[in-house]
Amino acid sequence: MAMQIFPAIDMRGGRCVRLFQGDYNKETVYNADPASQAVEWEKLGAPLIHLVDLDGAKEGHPVNCECIEKICKSVKIPCEIGGGIRTLEDAEKLFSLGVARVILGTAACENPDLAKAFIEKFGAEKVVIGIDARDGFVAVRGWLETSKVSALDLAEKMVSIGVKRIIFTDISTDGAFTGPSIGPTSLLCKKVPGCKIIASGGVSKAEDAGSLASLGFDNLEGVIVGKALYDGRTTYQALALAAEKAAAN
Repeated sequence: MAMQIFPAIDMRGGRCVRLFQGDYNKETVYNADPASQAVEWEKLGAPLIHLVDLDGAKEGHPVNCECIEKICKSVKIPCEIGGGIRTLEDAEKLFSLGVARVILGTAACENPDLAKAFIEKFGAEKVVIGIDARDGFVAVRGWLETSKVSALDLAEKMVSIGVKRIIFTDISTDGAFTGPSIGPTSLLCKKVPGCKIIASGGVSKAEDAGSLASLGFDNLEGVIVGKALYDGRTTYQALALAAEKAAAN
């Protein structure tokens, strides 16, 4: 199957926004109604929508719940959500709102046992680990801090406890339009061949999706794209087509 394109909806204050490299002071508002944006992505053929609760990431618990519920009720495709999920209760609340899977970031890095508890309670298909790297080390708390944990080491640790899917973001590429992080993404795919990897950050044109897809890793499931779509630098169809062509070659 060709690598899939997952559009992102980052929420802050109930609106669809983007931050530049995780900087809360560098925000661009793209849509005051994230649910209408979700419907648009579904119409264009997205198989899943990647949601981020930016307020949640900062506060340490889900914040944009009303918004999340409205999105889930507006579309038929699954939604995954990350940002501030620190407890089993947080996850239960989000599942009750209609999300298909939750993403653990900071919580997984700081407490691998919690990630294990999530998998035991909800199943591996409902739990995704988000590994956000800055210079090879895991960034936590909405990218406000960088830990001393290596991204590759954390990936191996997560797979050893039953994780089946990881979203990998190289912060230096996020929203910067410098192209995806080919080297680190390749390393990760090689390091954990039995785990599905979703790349995130850096895609600015259709060819970028093609570059990732042409790496040829069976476990590179998809790429999350946000700013490039919202800024009109490329289209959903162009990205999907580029990934399809690269996979065919």
